[in-house]
Amino acid sequence: MVSKKYTLLAGFFCLIASCCLAQVKTGGGYDVTDSSVVPSKRMPQHTEFLNGTYNFPAKPRNQWEIGIKGGMFRVSGDVASQFAPGFGLHVRKAFGYVFSMRLGYMYGIGKGLDWTSNGNFARNPAWGANLPAGQRYNAPVASPSGPGGTVVIAPSGGGPLDNVYYNYKTKVQDLTLDGVVTLNNIRFHKSKTGVSFYAFGGIGGSIYDTKVNALNGSTKYNFNSIAGNVYKNRKDTRKALKDMLDKSYETPAENQGDRRPKLFGDTFKPSGSFGGGVAFKLSKRLNLAVEDRVTIVKDDLLDGQRWQEHPWGDAALTSDYDSYNFLSVGLNINLGAKSVEPLWWLNPLDYAYQEIRKPRLMILPKPVLPDSDGDGVTDQFDQEQTPAGAPVDTHGVSRDTDGDGVPDYKDKELVTPTICQPVDVDGVGKCPCPDSTCFDKYMVKGGNDCATKLGALPSISFKSGSNALSKDAEAVLSSVASRIRNSPECKVVVVGYCSSSKKEQQLSWDHVNKVITYLVEKEGISADRFIFNYGQEGGDCDTVDLRGAGEGEDGPNTVAPPHPNLRKK
Repeated sequence: MVSKKYTLLAGFFCLIASCCLAQVKTGGGYDVTDSSVVPSKRMPQHTEFLNGTYNFPAKPRNQWEIGIKGGMFRVSGDVASQFAPGFGLHVRKAFGYVFSMRLGYMYGIGKGLDWTSNGNFARNPAWGANLPAGQRYNAPVASPSGPGGTVVIAPSGGGPLDNVYYNYKTKVQDLTLDGVVTLNNIRFHKSKTGVSFYAFGGIGGSIYDTKVNALNGSTKYNFNSIAGNVYKNRKDTRKALKDMLDKSYETPAENQGDRRPKLFGDTFKPSGSFGGGVAFKLSKRLNLAVEDRVTIVKDDLLDGQRWQEHPWGDAALTSDYDSYNFLSVGLNINLGAKSVEPLWWLNPLDYAYQEIRKPRLMILPKPVLPDSDGDGVTDQFDQEQTPAGAPVDTHGVSRDTDGDGVPDYKDKELVTPTICQPVDVDGVGKCPCPDSTCFDKYMVKGGNDCATKLGALPSISFKSGSNALSKDAEAVLSSVASRIRNSPECKVVVVGYCSSSKKEQQLSWDHVNKVITYLVEKEGISADRFIFNYGQEGGDCDTVDLRGAGEGEDGPNTVAPPHPNLRKK
């Protein structure tokens, strides 16, 4: 019967566990930067931690657990026990992620009923007072075997004693203080779990009051009809006893009397307890716990019996002490505002793993990116070690603007026309002379049509009244400069328009001067390649035209401004 109860109970627990694990989603811990869950006494540590001057976060304020439980209570003693109800209450508080303390109260009702008869009962006052009338217990002697081979114990005066079947009902209460150790919340491969295994042990005090069912009303039970039939088995004997016995439990069982302390009129004994359990998380506030607790008291009278049954009727005290067991299922509630869950549900490795994975508070060293040559490109990306001050590209390679093979920091002629390459070691080219008519600087004296060689050159437009080159105008001048480089023997006439007023004359000069200055300073064209021509009629005042010089056409490459006081900045 007992084994069937355990089997059903185990199945019930497995069902609960599967339901809980299926419904609860386990997550991470708490945010260590949350100041609202840190008590004031640990706020200095929290502040130092956030400032990076202390490595460990402050322990958060965590909730209290209040629990109520019910289950099966059982006494382990000299009389065969039966399962009976019990219930309990507790309050629990964590002192760390592993260790917590629990104060608990338990009330249990224990019952027992022997299925074998006992003849040596006279020393037990609860049963000895029920000897048959006219008989007193004296030193027993062995008598011949009775029916079925049983031994009958008789006093010295003769006549057999009645047999009894020990039974009892005890009410036990205790108050315990337990240390609880959580076994599985420190996890290396998972943030949290919905199941918590724990073990506990502690000390406390127990009181008990035990009574036996010795009288049927005011009449002594006569067990001879049951004891005389030695062929009955346990099941039949128990059934016969249950049919005979009422549920009065009217007779006080043997106890320690005044030799032991009393509390509320019941016998008081110090006790020690230990056990284990498993809790299934239902939510952040609720969990269901199954646990088994064993309590040991230094007393042999929880079941009201301490005398051994000797084959010849000799009586002796038993050498063991009684204990009791409480197997329970309980509902636990977490209480506390602005607090995290009880710490035994949290994994203390959460914060460390989060910082390793995605640092938020970790103080990371500043990256050191060496740049040996100081060109602004770090060594890991630098493809060339260049002298200090040398202009380089994004890969750290020296620039070579004109592509003549001489880097810019060595090139004495930054822009060498392609026709004048190859160049010498200083980057200076030598332009070929087309015929014997060449003069200094390889400019043609005559006989060449530059307008044909250069082709139609684009015009440059300015905003009305402005002397600033737009980005589009600069792009146009860059293309013009490329064509001019390819015809080094040609001059270019730069023409500005309008002269009806001093303001128009000066603005026309400003436009022509702006174009020539840009081509000389930005594009590297020699100034003597241009003919300065401004104040012409028949054109747009905001436009400058460029054309190749005709054969024999010449003119100055610079002219003084006509009205300097009206000159555009």
